[in-house]
Formats: sequence, structure tokens, C-alpha cells
Amino acid sequence: MAHGLELIGERWALLVVRELLLGPKRFTDLRTGLPGISADVLTQRLRELQEVGVLQRRKLAPPAGSWIYELTEWGAELEPTITRLGRWSSRSPSMRRDAAISVDSLILSLKALFDPHAAQELDLTLDLRLGEDQFRIKIANATIELTRGGTKQPDLTIETAPDTLAALLRNDRQLAEALTAGDLTLTGAEATAERFFNLFPPPEPATIAHHL
Repeated sequence: MAHGLELIGERWALLVVRELLLGPKRFTDLRTGLPGISADVLTQRLRELQEVGVLQRRKLAPPAGSWIYELTEWGAELEPTITRLGRWSSRSPSMRRDAAISVDSLILSLKALFDPHAAQELDLTLDLRLGEDQFRIKIANATIELTRGGTKQPDLTIETAPDTLAALLRNDRQLAEALTAGDLTLTGAEATAERFFNLFPPPEPATIAHHL
């Protein structure tokens, strides 16, 4: 455990890994997902994570020619650790529910909150479009799979803004109200969309005893 924290315990390190769990990103994309990090600190964390084998840097073939960062196979094994840590911390009574959240973090929260019991006998392929970002969500055999990009002929397509999706997941808004307000566009059955949102119940806040 001590050695693991030496590898990924520096400030921002795990958040950099989180931003790469759904696929490779350019330096500018990473800064967009981590608005509080400076360019110098991000450069340092990327170098450190590359040196210990958690991620690698690669140049795309022409015509793109951009440099991207991606997790190594070993680095990708951090996904369940990050997901579990996210679920654990979401039970904190002191957590700010209105804090800013990146698009990738919002998508990964679906895996952290996913209730396999509620997904029994559900077979669903969904395209989720959040502005310029598009994700494929596959639910089958009481499991969830998340990937960047769309899919052909999905059972359901949801197009909305990240803040609207976050409000729906927190139960601060209802699907019918978001549809009526025009803040969410749905292709497919509304009842199926309702069941989809019910797969991610917010965890109960932890009970903390205070002793005088």
C-alpha cells in the first residue's frame, strides 16, 4: 500500500488516471477535464506516471499527428480502485453536491453508482450525447460497460447537458420535467429511459458519530 501511494499518491495523479480511463487524450483535453491544475503540474504528473509505467505517450498517425496520453494495460487496472474510491467518497456528509464535475468523471460515476440488482434481465444499448462528447453504454447480464463514441442502432439515445444529467442522477430533477423544459432530447421509449436512471441510486450518506 505504501509503495502504491508512492506511485499514484501525489496530488492530481489519480485524477489524471481517471481522465484517461475512457480512452486517450491530448494534453489540452486533460487540462479541460482538470480545470484546477496548472500546465506545469500536469506536465510533471504525466512525466511521473509515465516513468513508473502507469501511462504512455504516443503520436497519432497523419493527418492528425497529435501527441496523446493513454493508460498502459497495468495502469488501466486502476479503474476498479478509482470507481470504488469514488463511491466511498460520495457517502461523505461533507461532500459538496454542487461541486464542478468533468464529463468523464460524470460518466464514470455511472459505474460507481450502478446497481446490478436493478438491472436484472435488462439488455440495453444506449447512446449518451453530452455536447461534443458521445458515449456508448451497454447494460447486459447485470453489468455495465462504458466506452467513448457512439453505436449503430442503439435502443435509446439521450442528448443533454452534463449539469442536467448530474441533476437527474441526484434526483434533483425528474426526467419528464427535463423533457418538457427541452433540456433533454430522447429517442426511444420514455419508460426505458426512466428505468435507466433508476439504475444509479445515490448512496446513503455515512453516519458519523461525534463524541464530546
